Amino acid sequence: MKKNTDAGLLLIRLSIGLLMLLHGLAKLSGGINFIKGMVSQLGLPQFLAYGVFVGEILAPIAIIIGIRTRLASALFAINCLVAIFMAHSNDIFSLGKHGGWAIELLGLYLFGALALFFTGGGKYAFSKNNIWD
Repeated sequence: MKKNTDAGLLLIRLSIGLLMLLHGLAKLSGGINFIKGMVSQLGLPQFLAYGVFVGEILAPIAIIIGIRTRLASALFAINCLVAIFMAHSNDIFSLGKHGGWAIELLGLYLFGALALFFTGGGKYAFSKNNIWD
């Protein structure tokens, strides 16, 4: 069986990009207030909460299309780390009800983004010639 790494990279790009984009769109339609509250509790300005749109809308769109995939994946991974440490820090070393890692979904997003950061978007990406592709 012939290996097709580029098709695999496309599948990873589409999977993590589309699935995270749905989270961002939900926040765009009014669900950002809880993030503002978390940011305020840390003593940070509330406008920083809008960074979630970079990590959950703009970066996933760039990943899906394949524009500056490595840069978008780095932003996406940072967004995942911020979410882990701000909203799920108590769950990092916990198991869920069914035995899986309590934050496995965020873990999959984070490690998928890191994989794309190291590999780039592959030949099925829109942009392939920049150092950040």
